Amino acid sequence: MNDFLTWLLDAVQSVDPVLRAVLAGVAIMLETSVLVGLVVPGDTVVIVASTAVGSFTEAVILTVTVIVGALIGESVGFWLGRWLGPRIRHSRVGRWLGEDNWTRAELYLRRRGGPAIFLSRFLPVLHSLVPLTVGMSGFAYRRFLAWTAPACAVWAIAYVGVGAAAAGTYRELSDRLHGAGYIFVGIIAVFLVLAYLAKRLIVRGEARHMSRQSTEGDSSSDDVGQ
Repeated sequence: MNDFLTWLLDAVQSVDPVLRAVLAGVAIMLETSVLVGLVVPGDTVVIVASTAVGSFTEAVILTVTVIVGALIGESVGFWLGRWLGPRIRHSRVGRWLGEDNWTRAELYLRRRGGPAIFLSRFLPVLHSLVPLTVGMSGFAYRRFLAWTAPACAVWAIAYVGVGAAAAGTYRELSDRLHGAGYIFVGIIAVFLVLAYLAKRLIVRGEARHMSRQSTEGDSSSDDVGQ
């Protein structure tokens, strides 16, 4: 396994660092763009690119490029929502996504406000729909950036950091440890599992929060009616 993994990592590292960063930035831009993000595996491209990081400078360049790409993608979603939101929602693709998901994004934004924008970056489906929904809501673009930029930064630092750390650990151990490749795969696998579990916890937490708010709203309505 070590021989194959070394060949694979060397092949990625042979690509010009600037080109690697640009490709990762474009991939994450598409991944965070409305609707396109549902089919483009931007996170995979970022992890692959990060395994070739050979210095702190390269890590910074890759991270910054990924953050910029994510912000561009989020901004595309925001402005499409501002200009074409209803048309996209009622298009064939919008109907394919399901009215329930659109309603969920609207309620999430209405009840959470800015934190919904931050958390949506880490949630499936919502990370593509929330920027579009924010644009349709009349939310100020400056406020949108203030919430989404930190989320994009956290995401980029985590993915680039783990990919670079896994590859660095492997290269240090590969010459003297036959199973070093399994350590590399294990690090990536553990990170992805933890990321998945964290997303599930956020989804469940937000669902409980929304359910509690709905219950409180119903109780308030009953009190008013009485």
